[in-house]
Amino acid sequence: MKAILIVSDTLRRDFLGVYGNKWISTPNIDKLGKISFVFDHAYCASFPTVPARRDILLGKYTFLYSGWEPLRSNEVTVAQILGENGYTTMLIADTPHFLRDGFNYQRGFTGWKWIRGQENDDYITDEIKIELPCDPSKLRCPDTTVVQYFKNISQRVYEEDYFSPKTFSEAIRWLEKNYRREKFFLYIDTFDPHEPWDPPRWYVDMYDPDYKGEEVIYPRYDYSDYLTPEEMKHIRALYAGEVTLVDRWLGRFLTKVEDLGLLKNTLIIFTTDHGFLHGEHGFIGKSIIRENKFAYIPLYEEIAHIPLLMYVPGEKPRRVKDIVQLPDIPSTILDWAGIGIPEDYQGYSLLQIIKGKVKKRKTALSSPPLPPLTTGTRITLTTKEWSCIIPPKYTKRERGVELSVDGKEKEAMEEIKVFPELYNLRSDPQQKYNLWEKEKEVARQLHTLLIKELQNLQAKEEIIENWREAFTTEI
Repeated sequence: MKAILIVSDTLRRDFLGVYGNKWISTPNIDKLGKISFVFDHAYCASFPTVPARRDILLGKYTFLYSGWEPLRSNEVTVAQILGENGYTTMLIADTPHFLRDGFNYQRGFTGWKWIRGQENDDYITDEIKIELPCDPSKLRCPDTTVVQYFKNISQRVYEEDYFSPKTFSEAIRWLEKNYRREKFFLYIDTFDPHEPWDPPRWYVDMYDPDYKGEEVIYPRYDYSDYLTPEEMKHIRALYAGEVTLVDRWLGRFLTKVEDLGLLKNTLIIFTTDHGFLHGEHGFIGKSIIRENKFAYIPLYEEIAHIPLLMYVPGEKPRRVKDIVQLPDIPSTILDWAGIGIPEDYQGYSLLQIIKGKVKKRKTALSSPPLPPLTTGTRITLTTKEWSCIIPPKYTKRERGVELSVDGKEKEAMEEIKVFPELYNLRSDPQQKYNLWEKEKEVARQLHTLLIKELQNLQAKEEIIENWREAFTTEI
């Protein structure tokens, strides 16, 4: 049996045609959706980039015990389990954060290839004069990450020189050499459409051809009022261009999969780690980062509610209404391979979910790392009707710096106001009306459900107590 997992970083589900988008061109993802199980209630668990990969490789809600940190020596990845059962496993990625600085998330793979140069990857050291694309005050880390990124792409000429094209091209080459293997697992991880947003100009022109202003390709994560309406519209166009770029090269990869006859015996999963706010709820980004200071923001639907497609050979495709989460992926792959799922895995097999053979989830839990707590830390509990965002009783940080989002040291901000939120997703899918005070009984029921879920996941008692007391605490 063979399996392919594709993760496209920071990909919003509502920017895809298969999830109802009408203005962005994603024909290849939509085509995959037509032959796949499309999960309408898929959610991230651990947030952001590195914690999400930990979930994907370990099958656990790792936000309960780890932060933005290297893979631990005693953690056994799904790739290692597959390898011990005769699988050739390959990781091809341009996402830097779970590979660089000794993080070692490639451990356990038979082979791996890192496409260098994305975001703040310290790749090119040449003395190159860099002109920033906009006012530096609008950029996150302009003198470090943005300058480094422009050095990294200084030799780029053609579309195939961009990162997601290079990553999918490498995957195509690997398949051409390895498709005859009886058993393999190929994991493709592309950082696009994560910022910096700089797709080939023709993709941007699809969505905002007459724009004449500054190119805010790597916006400062903050309240979005520092951007003009025109700039915000163009930011959405830049992001949409990246989405379409990913779609085009994913399409080439899937064509190769079909040409090699792999659709008859290969499980294919396509998903992301989380989404991104483009002005919704008054934010741009997925946290607040100002001059190396940091705070989390709530994990609203645009961030926590993710796309997830699963192609299963021989199975009739359909839309799936069950709540699923990223820790389900390793259990699914092992189930497909006919390998026993470890007892400490906390995810379910999606194959068993679509067959109705596992107990339906009532909730999804999405959260930044709980150790350490930092400013803005909140757990989002989601049901099919409600989104409940609950901070802990104590929000005092446990260490002096925060590494989340980009791996750079940042001081926790203390001035950000944190409060509980409750939204009815059926009547208010855009989460505009906080019902926490008006629906106290619903809030109480969901808070009780949160504590039960934390207990079921065997969270440390100090975490459970911190959230158990949160409901009665003035925040």
